[in-house]
Order: sequence, then structure tokens, then C-alpha cells
Amino acid sequence: MIVFMGTPEFSVPILKMLLDKKYPVGLVVTQPDKKVGRKQVVTPSPVKQLAESYGVKVYQPEKLSKEYQYILDLKPELIITAAYGQILPKALLEEVPAINIHGSLLPKYRGGAPIQYALFEAEEKTGVTLMEMVYKMDAGDMIEKKEVLISESDNYQTLSQKLSTIGKELLEENIDKILKKQYKKEKQDEALVTFAYTIKKEEEKIDWNKETKFVLGHIKGLSPQTGAYTEIKNEKLKIYNAQKSDIILDEMPGTILIQDKKILVATKNGTVEILEIQQQGRKILTTKVFLNGQSLIKTGDKFQ
Repeated sequence: MIVFMGTPEFSVPILKMLLDKKYPVGLVVTQPDKKVGRKQVVTPSPVKQLAESYGVKVYQPEKLSKEYQYILDLKPELIITAAYGQILPKALLEEVPAINIHGSLLPKYRGGAPIQYALFEAEEKTGVTLMEMVYKMDAGDMIEKKEVLISESDNYQTLSQKLSTIGKELLEENIDKILKKQYKKEKQDEALVTFAYTIKKEEEKIDWNKETKFVLGHIKGLSPQTGAYTEIKNEKLKIYNAQKSDIILDEMPGTILIQDKKILVATKNGTVEILEIQQQGRKILTTKVFLNGQSLIKTGDKFQ
């Protein structure tokens, strides 16, 4: 029996492949249902929804570190994880072989936010690593890796979809060898390790003192679900889409120019044009629509 662990949309194509190919997935472990949206509707994870549609049993421990015995009692032959969202306890990993589909080219970007960090750092490429799991964050031996190019138009959602597809393909190509324990593996070079820790609220804020490519990468890495934010006059504004502008503002980073129904903002080395913006408590709007009815910002103001 296989136990699959995953939670967000990233995990869905990977689980679907296993179920469609009739691999013996006997249990799906996912995060507890959570409140979503303005109305805070309690919503099951995308992985739970898929599992239930296939009639697969679902387990949703609040803290896997204390609630793993149920899994051990099932005596699975393999655990497969893909963006599950909790650390697997040492006692579980010592008893059951486990592999992980990780959204980066390890050893780069170990941690819970590898896709976001690839965008934050304005990388030209990233990828997926199929790896063994050990009781150290994303430090297991690598089974196989695949690269994907990051396009100028990619944000977190589109890049996540690309990587999910690659992850599905990687697993599909290797699952039989893994089940037979006939695969090759390679150790990670510890000298090349970097981390992509789960993003804190305060880290969602835009730093206009950075170069344009990093400002844009920060916005892309948090779009469209979270939204990067900036502050002005004690109010938060979320920015969901932006692009590089050819207009040069000889101003301090964060300084605003409103021109031709556009919002332009100075960065360390150039200018960003904001395309989609959201004022607190309101809908996401295109800049043109936003400017029609706002009195919050004006030319010469500065985002903090």
C-alpha cells in the first residue's frame, strides 16, 4: 500500500496520476480543512477533494508529529509526499521508505517556499527534484531532476502548474523502479545548499530599494493568491501584477508618478508600472479603474 501526502493544487496532478494508473494508494494524508475567502467558508484541500472523488480514505491530522501511529499501523510499503505542509516525524521515516517531489533543483531552495523564492530571486530556470526523504529538511539523496525555464509572464500560480506537471512526469517515470528498490541516487552537495523557508507575513512587503527585477520577482512570487503589499499613509495596498517601465524616474525608491492613467514607482535602478492593485477591503482592480475613483495616492507620494 502507498500513502500519499499532499495538500495544494501542486499535489493534485501527481495524486491523480497514481490513482488513474491504479497504483495502490490506500490512504491520502492532507492538511485539515481551513477557512477560505472573505466569507471564511471552511474548505477541504484540493487533494482531499480529489481523493474523495476517487473513494480513497483521507486522514487529516492537526499535528502529524503526534498522530502518525495510525499510518504506521497500516504498514504501508511507501510514502509519497508532494507539498504536504508538515514535517514527517523521525519515527515514521525510520519505519517506512518515503520519497518527495520537491519544487526546486536541489540542493538549491530547500524548504517550504521553493517556487516563491525562485521568482523572488529572478531566476531564469528552476525545476523539480524527486528525492528520498530523511529527517532533515529536503536533504535526502536525489533520484532524478528536471529543469523548467521561467518565463517573463510567470507568477506563482503559473510556475507552480508547470512544476506540478514536471513532478507528475518524474514520478510516473520512476515509480516502478522505486517500488522495486532498483533506482539510482545521488547525494546533495552541501556546499551548494540554499533555503526557501516558509514566508512570514512581514516578508510579503515590497522593498522598493531593490533592483527592478527583484521587485517584480517579489510581486510575481506572491501572485495571485496572497499579493505582495506596500504601505502609504498608514494603509496597505496589495500589488498583484506589474511590469518594467522604460520611463526613468530620477527619484528615491518608492516615489510615485501618476501619468496617463498609469502608476509608476521608482526602484533602486529603474521604474515599475503597477498593473493590478487592491485597496484594503476592496476588489482587485486594474490601475486604470483604480485611479478613476481613488484619492489615496498622488504624484510625489512615496510607498513605504
